[in-house]
Amino acid sequence: MCCSLSLAMESPEVESDILRRVRALLRELDGHHPSCQSDRGMLRWTLHKKINQNPSTSCVLVRILVKELERAERGDLRHYIIPLLHTLMYTLIQAPCIPDELCARVYDFCKRLLTLPKPFCTIGLAYASRLKVERTAPGTLYQRMVISEQSLRSAPYPYQERIFIFADPELLPEAICTALVTDTEAARVSQSPRGCMSCVVTHALQAALGDTCDIHGLRARLQALPLGDVEHWFQQVVAAVECVGSEGGSERGQHTARLERIYHGLLGSLPAGNAPQEGLQGTPLPNPNISFHLWTEDEQLWKELVLFLRPLSQSCEPDCLGQDLDPIEIQDILPDCACCGQSRFSVLSTDSGIERDLPAQEEPCAPCAADTEHSRLHRKGGIKKKLSPLDSVAFLQAGSGGPGGKSPGKLPRRSGMPPEPAAPLQRLHTARVVLLGDDRILGRLAQAYHSLRKRETRRVFLTPRLNLQFYHIPVVPGQPHPSAAADHAGPEELCEVAGYLGRADPWYESNINTLCHMIPKLATMPSSPSRALVTDLFLTDVIAYYARMGTQPVCFQVHAVKVLFRDPAQEPAEDVFLTELLTQVQDSPSHRELSTTKRKTTLDGPGIDLTVTYRKVVLSDREKELALALRSTGLLMKAIPADEAAGRGCLSVTITEIVRINNLAGRSFSALPPLPIQAVANRFKTRNIKIRSPEQRPFTVRLDKDSRRTYRDVIGLEVSPCLEPSYCLQKTRTMKCSPHETEDVGLVKYLPKSLLLPINTFAGVIQ
Repeated sequence: MCCSLSLAMESPEVESDILRRVRALLRELDGHHPSCQSDRGMLRWTLHKKINQNPSTSCVLVRILVKELERAERGDLRHYIIPLLHTLMYTLIQAPCIPDELCARVYDFCKRLLTLPKPFCTIGLAYASRLKVERTAPGTLYQRMVISEQSLRSAPYPYQERIFIFADPELLPEAICTALVTDTEAARVSQSPRGCMSCVVTHALQAALGDTCDIHGLRARLQALPLGDVEHWFQQVVAAVECVGSEGGSERGQHTARLERIYHGLLGSLPAGNAPQEGLQGTPLPNPNISFHLWTEDEQLWKELVLFLRPLSQSCEPDCLGQDLDPIEIQDILPDCACCGQSRFSVLSTDSGIERDLPAQEEPCAPCAADTEHSRLHRKGGIKKKLSPLDSVAFLQAGSGGPGGKSPGKLPRRSGMPPEPAAPLQRLHTARVVLLGDDRILGRLAQAYHSLRKRETRRVFLTPRLNLQFYHIPVVPGQPHPSAAADHAGPEELCEVAGYLGRADPWYESNINTLCHMIPKLATMPSSPSRALVTDLFLTDVIAYYARMGTQPVCFQVHAVKVLFRDPAQEPAEDVFLTELLTQVQDSPSHRELSTTKRKTTLDGPGIDLTVTYRKVVLSDREKELALALRSTGLLMKAIPADEAAGRGCLSVTITEIVRINNLAGRSFSALPPLPIQAVANRFKTRNIKIRSPEQRPFTVRLDKDSRRTYRDVIGLEVSPCLEPSYCLQKTRTMKCSPHETEDVGLVKYLPKSLLLPINTFAGVIQ
């Protein structure tokens, strides 16, 4: 039986040490942090690294984790279940061989999770589906992860993934950005397609053959083969593993027989049973494809996603982008042709698209007449329509005749023939975007995501092809950056989103929120072999673990704000924010001068008069329209709730109201000095709010704690939940057809109304 030799070789001391490490993980989930604070957040990492150093102990860890899961189920310790299950699955994917009876116990446990509420049933269903495939074809999960993460060419499994790390250089110190660029580049360079294909072959064969597989001989054989032969055997293994799922009725024995034939063909005369009895030797899981980006341009996220779908090597193909993107957008992404070195430029087209408007052509010679007849473009008559300037721009001029030019395709269809149905697009690409920083970079993400959704509404390109996932790793530099100092916010105040995610998901708190202060310390360590060891093994592994296992999104409502300025000639500004909006009284010399001559009908003292109109949210979730007239020095709108039980769609508004203290009842006011004033916090919850300054007194508006996103000379603002752009477009079309219809009808009813920003964690929100 698989792993029987390894289980027999393990001593009780090894099992006791692994059990102690697992129990330490559980104690940390209960809030009992390790005595050494430097170990906080590293318990999971050290556990997996210990198993990777001795892969034969993976079966011991899986068995212990299964027992702890069953104990948590019996004791109703639900906060243990998801962390233990993630740890188990991550071990199982990398394990060289796991007995089927252990996989069956995990599979049965995942099926029992289907009776629990979300997120337990969601995670249980996902892992049960994976385990079902893994039991039939051992090594499938490892193979698919490496193929997709390394973008290896494979027809049976054509999926690709990439991790994009975005950091704002104006919010993080240069030392942190430089260290992260160096580490991610070193991790990327260390991987090669040859090495990754060899890992897939060796792991698949060992997972199927178990102890009888000569892993050393297999590695030596693959190392001696040329790259073309390694790719041949890689394709053979992938086809053998993936065909199990497609056939449906195929059994594990048939799968083992296929891989045993490949094993014999690869090693030649060495029989499978002559493997040295040294225990199981693991195959390391290669680091994923990680790219680090300093976020310097507003449209940089969209451009990187487009280039991920269509690399520069394909930029000369006329139909790689032009069918889905505007020509101006393409020129923004590809200013020069990377394949042929020619510059791209636009040409104004005078072709109306109507056949009778085509210029008369000379009669072709006899040998070419037949070819011309087949290639002539046939069009129906129609009305000539004046095109917009954007539509008049031709797509691409250069490269059509070079090596990257369009290959001869099907002949144009004749008029009257129905078009061939287009094949449905598949999301073969997954972009995992990791935001490194605090709430301010998440505010930029909300802006970029809103812009991306508006762009996709106008012309769909990314949505049907790309699976977009967002992740957040909080980083607070030890020394305040100038931008942070200008915002006057502390570390906790700048990481509200991460704090909320940590309260909602204890495993996120344990593994990700602990990086908040650890990354700056590791990045600023002096250069030494120990520093390289820690950063390369820890930071890269934690980011990869988060991106691989963090699949449950927590959705945050994006809010839209309309800013009205004092200057009537200045157009109102429209923006979005994710975490908070802050207003403060703006020091205006003109109004100070007016105050000395104008008769005051309001309270003396600081602040300005405001009128506030809002819909108050009560416990019954009904909304009540209210209006206030008050004097205030500022207000703060918080979109992130203080606890996970509160709704994420409401704004918590705190208005600093200026009032007079009147404790002199019954006395004459004529001889008394002016009453003292006091600042009182007026708090309420709302979804929609309008604020005006009746006296046109200006104030400032700052979004998402970012001083760079500050509006001045503001006299009014309107805040409401940001609507999904596709919903707005379809609603507009519906209103044109049914102008008197107030309720959502037709397709609008089935579209998401609000724009939500999903950020992935390990468990989502645990109720």
